[in-house]
Amino acid sequence: MAAPQTNPRVLTRREVYDAALRKKGIRRALISTTIVVLGLYFLVPLAPGWDAVKTSFFDWDMLKRTFPKLASAFLIDIMLFAWCAPIILVFALVLAIMRSVTSPALFPLKVISIFFVDLFRSVPIILTIYIVGFGIPGLGLMPPWNSPYIWGSLALIMTYSAYLSEVYRSGIESIHKSQTSAAQSLGFSRPDILRFIILPQMVSRIMPAIMNFMISLQKDVALLSFIGPIEVLRQANVFKSLYGNFTPYIGAAILFLCITIPATRFADYLIAKEQKRRTG
Repeated sequence: MAAPQTNPRVLTRREVYDAALRKKGIRRALISTTIVVLGLYFLVPLAPGWDAVKTSFFDWDMLKRTFPKLASAFLIDIMLFAWCAPIILVFALVLAIMRSVTSPALFPLKVISIFFVDLFRSVPIILTIYIVGFGIPGLGLMPPWNSPYIWGSLALIMTYSAYLSEVYRSGIESIHKSQTSAAQSLGFSRPDILRFIILPQMVSRIMPAIMNFMISLQKDVALLSFIGPIEVLRQANVFKSLYGNFTPYIGAAILFLCITIPATRFADYLIAKEQKRRTG
């Protein structure tokens, strides 16, 4: 027996109009983008200093010569990010929970959290890296405890934890108090309320913001080059000094783009998904 055929759903007039509007928008975007790209392609080379800029920044032979070493140095950036990110995610949550306590007996924890967050959000990150990265090893610590990798990472962790803790706190406070009251009436303890009710909802709401912080962290890892680690930015600077050419900086930028653009698109996807979930 042949399977019964189902009639395709007929689109409403509104859906047809929206589809046509999207197609029209895509056509306009393609046309405008093509015009801009072609304009740059033909107009930029007409600038008087284009030949000098092309030689200094877009030397293909220089890029091929230096790129393998830059890629190797970029692994240091990935390594620094890999151990800083999990610590930041956990430490920022601890700060947010300390900031959100309501028990009078735990008030000192709240004060410590407020002071920490205010301090590291008020100081530029590069100053924190200089102070921690040069100051603590200056105490005369023995290897490996005088390593700039350790103390530079600590500076990133403290600064990013201060900022991310406020994102966590806003997520915690976005959960309506009635849910806490209902859980208490059912006999849930405060830790259980936090673990099973507040945190799962909070994470889904702030995940896009967390992703954006992680993207910024991946880029700011390069700031540790100012205190010694030979990562991709430092390596590019070495090549620039050695060859008198800025093309290695372009190579370093390409490596960062290979990481940050996919991560940015994923963050945009999470934002759109969360907005769709909230609006239904």
